[in-house]
Amino acid sequence: MELADQNYIKMHSQKMILSTMIKHYPISRVKLSELTNLNKATVSLQTNSLIEKHLVSEIGAGASNGGRKPILLVFNKNAGYAVGVELAANYIQTILIDLEGNMLFSDYFEFVTQSMEALKIILIERIRLVTNHAPESPYGIIGIGVAVHGFCNENQTVVYTPNSNWDKVDIKNLLEDQFNFPVFIDNEANAGAFGEKLYGSIGHSDNSIYISVGTGIGLGIILNNKLYRGSDGFLGELGHMTIEFNGKKCVCGNQGCWELYASESAFFNNLSRIKKGREMTHEKANKMIQENDGDILIEIEKFGYCLGIGITNLINTFNPDSIILRSNLIEANPIILKSIKKAVSNRIARYIPLKNEILISQLNRNAAVLGAASFMIEKFLVNPKIYNKCSVPR
Repeated sequence: MELADQNYIKMHSQKMILSTMIKHYPISRVKLSELTNLNKATVSLQTNSLIEKHLVSEIGAGASNGGRKPILLVFNKNAGYAVGVELAANYIQTILIDLEGNMLFSDYFEFVTQSMEALKIILIERIRLVTNHAPESPYGIIGIGVAVHGFCNENQTVVYTPNSNWDKVDIKNLLEDQFNFPVFIDNEANAGAFGEKLYGSIGHSDNSIYISVGTGIGLGIILNNKLYRGSDGFLGELGHMTIEFNGKKCVCGNQGCWELYASESAFFNNLSRIKKGREMTHEKANKMIQENDGDILIEIEKFGYCLGIGITNLINTFNPDSIILRSNLIEANPIILKSIKKAVSNRIARYIPLKNEILISQLNRNAAVLGAASFMIEKFLVNPKIYNKCSVPR
């Protein structure tokens, strides 16, 4: 028990030092001791261990405040690289990032109709293409994080994908069999929320909600500065909360689900019906908005109103500091945000202060893949000792 306690203390101290260094490098050991409240002997011991693990480097002397010049330390962001993948109904996006989240390579593959066997081959090919761009490093590829548009449980099993058949595939075992890397699976909204927390709009926020608006609506929730997944990993499927009593029937079995009225699919279906069956795309919709087409302006108001109803429910339930919207349609047409904010301000309870920020995603379509790759970085930095350098299959 005592040995276990000592190992925990050691790991905890090392994690504190590393996370502080990532935020503040170049930094001296003395400054690390001040910021972490760890004694100088502990800091010296743990930084030496991190240097041995190739995660930290000494870069020479810094400025002196009267005594000896301090030796400055930096985090080695190129000690290893992570792969992020987003699996959607009609595209696969794959990226390679360093340990600080800087993107080194990105691949976007769009498809219309493919058999699942063909898609498995495409997925492996896209990942291999990205991993082949990884520079030489002490740890190589540290893992593959995968964001799936669907329900994932705590065992990383994809239980249901409403608009594709990825739930018929054991993605984790498929990729671990093909690549000598650890693999982590989560849903797209959780990954997007994690990405925005690390690199986007909500880094300053302890409590925030990420809303992915596309074919459906998914939520990633940050509570007390951590991604909250619920007891079985299904938290965030609030696209299926009821906003219309006795409303449209949903494939989930419920009626009047939020995403039947406030998803991009719902918006395009309504617009297509008004335009007598014309096929609608983002490009066509953006052009119509720029031309002030009366029909689409009315539909935008309805779309924003329906999104605002659901967002009001979320504010009443979670009282977040901020809400982030990830939507190709909204990002291309920020005027929709006015309709959303108008609906929220008209419906929010009078006793709740309107301090909640409603923001458009800064990371856009990269939010989920960055978050997915960063899940692997987080796991790696907790205990890099268990990682052996992985060879990249060519």
